[in-house]
Amino acid sequence: MENKKNPGSPSVGEEDMFYEYWLASLKPLSARKKRMLRDAYGSARAVYYIEETRLDQEIYLTDRDRRVLQTGRDSRNQEEFLRGLKESWEKLQESGIRLILYDDPAYPSRLSRIPDPPYAIYVRGELPPENQPAVAIVGARKCTPYGEEMALEYAETLAGAGVAVISGMARGIDGAGHRGALNAGGKTYGVLGCGVDVCYPREHIGLYMDILKNGGLIAERAPGEPPLPAYFPERNRIISGLSDVILIMEAKEKSGSLITADQALEQGKDVYALPGPADSALSQGCHRLIRQGAGILLSPEDLLEELGIDRIHLLKKSDRNKKMLESPEHMVYSCLGLFPKSTGTIIEETGFSPQKVMEALVSLVLEGYAREVSKNHYVRAGKSSGEKA
Repeated sequence: MENKKNPGSPSVGEEDMFYEYWLASLKPLSARKKRMLRDAYGSARAVYYIEETRLDQEIYLTDRDRRVLQTGRDSRNQEEFLRGLKESWEKLQESGIRLILYDDPAYPSRLSRIPDPPYAIYVRGELPPENQPAVAIVGARKCTPYGEEMALEYAETLAGAGVAVISGMARGIDGAGHRGALNAGGKTYGVLGCGVDVCYPREHIGLYMDILKNGGLIAERAPGEPPLPAYFPERNRIISGLSDVILIMEAKEKSGSLITADQALEQGKDVYALPGPADSALSQGCHRLIRQGAGILLSPEDLLEELGIDRIHLLKKSDRNKKMLESPEHMVYSCLGLFPKSTGTIIEETGFSPQKVMEALVSLVLEGYAREVSKNHYVRAGKSSGEKA
């Protein structure tokens, strides 16, 4: 990816952008207070140099707010502090990370309309285009094969129809949503609960790099910030804020996905939930949302129709059920589904010998078409277009 200098806000000179970087990175000052300070004093530079006696003349600041501003400026070693701040800002620019302020024309308009937009966002890669529909796909980290498969299928179909897929790059449903969009050759965007240069979870490093090539990564927290629990509810409001519609694929009765759903409703966004087995704990949150009036996910094509997106623009995708698998692999594959099935059941349904069934299962697993989820229990694998997810 080509490194780009951050053009900054139109109201901020390039020489003053590192002061904006200072204010954007200041914690635990809220985004609302940062906007109020900058609006009251005219610039982040003015906020940096404001005398302590004038700090609360324009807006109300708590004692903690004043302490945060005081310690954030390190007035005892100001020259050294500013030199370090400038060096940090220059390294940020060299890394290709952009800092986009809330009044910058590049700031996403969807995000600017939520009740509490970030003061600034850090971006690697692209932002979701303003003229492209965007859908968030979120859900349980420890999802079922059913939830993973549905997230892949919805993401692939939506991305193939030209919809941007947004998620949080977490394990489970989030990762499946990103991967489904990439499998369709579409665009996907990850919103992180840490610095935009931090890959979390670490095992998603391949996904992280793929998203950079086919979309972008976005964070409110400054580069280098670790993934702290308090950052994820804040992250969730950005996921819903960047999206037109939010899909909850699997969620327990109490989960972070339901926080995203609540924030989406507060932002005036439509929420859809995937129904599942009545006795599945991972479907209870979705069922509660449906009971409260959320839309029901019946099929990706049905959703596209509700969103008013013409199916003619769907990208062609191969049907893995029609992939030429040699018999008995095809027979064994046709027995598999989204819920685990034992080898004994597969032997009974196919009429093959145990040896033939095991040989077929091993071949299917190696080719990425099946997965052993527990001892001698198999499901269809979460992959599409003949490529491993």
